[in-house]
Amino acid sequence: QVQLQESGPGLVKPSQTLSLTCTVSGGSITTNYYYWTWIRRPPGKELEYMGTISYGGRTYYSPSLRSRISISRDTSKNQFTLHLSSVTPEDTAEYFCARGPRGISTTHTMGNMGPLNEYDSWGQGTQVTVAS
Repeated sequence: QVQLQESGPGLVKPSQTLSLTCTVSGGSITTNYYYWTWIRRPPGKELEYMGTISYGGRTYYSPSLRSRISISRDTSKNQFTLHLSSVTPEDTAEYFCARGPRGISTTHTMGNMGPLNEYDSWGQGTQVTVAS
């Protein structure tokens, strides 16, 4: 059973870079055909797709975040990390890492999550507040 755990600061100041790490256990992030995604839920809003890194290290980002987001990985630690630059209070949200989707399509490259059931394992989520 694969497990994911987010870690990182709970408070970030405006204009800084937010970095969150997802540590995966019970399975390798390099296993063929698995994708690993960052998703967030701003207060009172729906889940928002942010971006994905593939088993091979290829990245895909939501167009709305593309100028500010990057996702990297450390295969030796079985982790993948979200970096979101120039944060504002609008980036305040609960952030989740998840395994999925099953493949990348225009659904994702246009910034949509696709079916929720394509994400079969989730971290518990971590609250990030952007405030001075």
